[in-house]
Amino acid sequence: MAIVLIVDDEFGIASLLEDVLEDEGHRSILAANGRQALEKAGETRPDLVITDFMMPVMDGAALIASLSNHPELKKIPIILMSSLPEPTVAERCSGYASFLRKPFKILEVIDLVEKLLAKKIERSAYHMTSIAIDIFLQSALAVGTRGRRLC
Repeated sequence: MAIVLIVDDEFGIASLLEDVLEDEGHRSILAANGRQALEKAGETRPDLVITDFMMPVMDGAALIASLSNHPELKKIPIILMSSLPEPTVAERCSGYASFLRKPFKILEVIDLVEKLLAKKIERSAYHMTSIAIDIFLQSALAVGTRGRRLC
């Protein structure tokens, strides 16, 4: 089960995404704009963010920029949604993992969420394996081959 932060000022879209993702076994958190999303992301550390591009108070581009500047939140994958074509959005915004054009198909959302969450799990597993290897090598070097400490 992943925590997904859904950010959209259109309640109908946010509610639909919440229902779909919860049916898939995920926990959803809703925010109506980027400022609320930043607060909720800091409190909950979501595994994924799905955000609209155009919103009042703080738009998707500003939210993505703020998340990418935060040391603990910058690695969260982000799906950016818009009714505008991606090339138009990309002129003002970068740093998102995937783009979702509105109106979207529900199965497209489910597939995209699962794909990004799987990539995040792979990155976490790789990171943990790297740490374990580093610890093992440090221990092996400290002990040496005959049980004598080399350091």
